[in-house]
Amino acid sequence: MADIPYGERTKITIERKGHIVLIGINRPGIDNRLDPEATESLARAYYQYDRDPSLRAAVLFGYGERFSRGVDVDAYKAFVQSGKTMMEGPGFIDPLGRTKPALTKPLIVAVHGDTWNMAHEIFLVADIRIASEDTDFGQDENTHGRFPGGGSTVRFPREAGWGNAMRFILTGDHWDANEALRMGTVQEVATNRDAARAKAVEIAEKIAACAPLGIKTSIASSHLALEDPEAALAQLGDQYRALLTTRDFQEGRDAEAQKRPPVYEGR
Repeated sequence: MADIPYGERTKITIERKGHIVLIGINRPGIDNRLDPEATESLARAYYQYDRDPSLRAAVLFGYGERFSRGVDVDAYKAFVQSGKTMMEGPGFIDPLGRTKPALTKPLIVAVHGDTWNMAHEIFLVADIRIASEDTDFGQDENTHGRFPGGGSTVRFPREAGWGNAMRFILTGDHWDANEALRMGTVQEVATNRDAARAKAVEIAEKIAACAPLGIKTSIASSHLALEDPEAALAQLGDQYRALLTTRDFQEGRDAEAQKRPPVYEGR
């Protein structure tokens, strides 16, 4: 996965830092709203991250005063009217998590300021979520004659509970970072944008220091449990035995015996 440096016209940036990668939404002049090109670029970045064996955790963030106000409605309307289609063929992972393939490696998101609608749905796809104190969450499509078609009708009730999710989806009311923490959609609240991103990077680095095969197995088992708990339980024995034969398992034992940090290779 190659770096894509920050530039005024660069909609999605990529910055590698050791075993982690930072992915940035960069359309601050239009509130970081995602048009089809930016959405495809984000989908391509997710795919490249997931397929790069040297990367073990990703952090998603937004440039400027807000994470994102969601979809660029005018750009999407023009795209649909053109008859074009998005994310055709291999090489993409849907940032909204509506279709396969899905991410098999950890995604941490750091949000701040306005985090509305499609942006909130992208936020909900992440495995771990950090919010700045100034975050303003919104899922208010019903006040605009639409509905949340990017996954929040599935993930928001599952993450926050039915009543909490319906309270905001059906009224269009917004909520803050502390309310998100209460509902369980946010794991930590930071004092500001920079602190939120720093915390996300800190967590990503901790994940990257762990054995990557165990991390991927943990995510795969947990995702399967959401769809079919019995099937997930039935696979645990085989998954555990498979890891016992890996070099990383032996490295964990050796490091413990030698009282040193382990150095995992993902094999």
